[in-house]
Amino acid sequence: MEKTIITDKFNRPLRDLRISVIDRCNFRCQYCMPADQFGPDFEFLPRSALLTYEEIERLGKIFVQLGVKKIRLTGGEPLLRRDLPILIEKLAAIEGLSDIGLTTNGVLLPKLAAKLKEAGLKRVNISLDSLEDELFGKINGRGIGTGPVLEGIQAAKDAGLGVKLNMVVKKGLNDQDIIPMAKFCKEKGLELRYIEYMDVGSTNGWKMDDVVTKKEIYEMLKAEFELEPVDPAYFGEVAKHYRYKGTDVNVGFITSVSESFCSSCTRARLSANGQIFTCLFNGNGHDLRNFMRNGASDEQLFGRIAEIWNGRNDRYSDERTAETNKNRKKIEMSYIGG
Repeated sequence: MEKTIITDKFNRPLRDLRISVIDRCNFRCQYCMPADQFGPDFEFLPRSALLTYEEIERLGKIFVQLGVKKIRLTGGEPLLRRDLPILIEKLAAIEGLSDIGLTTNGVLLPKLAAKLKEAGLKRVNISLDSLEDELFGKINGRGIGTGPVLEGIQAAKDAGLGVKLNMVVKKGLNDQDIIPMAKFCKEKGLELRYIEYMDVGSTNGWKMDDVVTKKEIYEMLKAEFELEPVDPAYFGEVAKHYRYKGTDVNVGFITSVSESFCSSCTRARLSANGQIFTCLFNGNGHDLRNFMRNGASDEQLFGRIAEIWNGRNDRYSDERTAETNKNRKKIEMSYIGG
């Protein structure tokens, strides 16, 4: 198969693929897998339902043939998937793939960071929503303090991985930590991305009143730091970046609520059980796992993925209203990552 560049109904190319490798997590963060919804009796996917590493590799090659340049592994918590460096090594060998990243809570990085780097991982995005142990333990639903995550950050840096921190900001919960987190990351030379609290899935009780917007956070930062805007590195870059003046340290904002970026969205998402989703807020997936397991050839998979992307017309964040949020079926973040 020759490399083909495909576009959707709004002429958006396919450039980024996020692959969830597992739906389980060792945290119960309120905005993703709240403990009251994902309790001890919650039925996660059986191992047989998960894509195998060979199946992920096969689909990865086809996605690259369709224009994908970057892959990010997600979960759940992807480091809970056994022998993950084996998958990374397989993906790193795909010709034409320029970048492999991973989103994690960081707790398992002290054991795995060096192996991940050796296998071909380029960078990690680590979630850290507060520097206060008690609050962070409340947010993650497990009472785990910041220590294990900070150790994971250091392990990733020591291994030579690129490191960015993600902070989901929810009004009345951790918005008082916006400035302390900025100071910490600036001092440590870490890029921090503030993520607006999003209406992903249906279990996190999202309300617009809980959102702290990029504009509000920016005004808080501007009162403390001199910031200068940074141009996007490529078409479809999600974060809006600024730099602390006089440094090479960036701070970013992911603004899918207050300043949507649907018009430049180039991301497809592959769930842990092999469904492709064309929007983070779309609950209608397209099953590739059974199509593949029922004997589909590479050419047939190529054609099916191209057909799905060519028919894509998602613009949820552009169209978000109280009614669309209430009535639209959405997939939980634990199945398709961020």
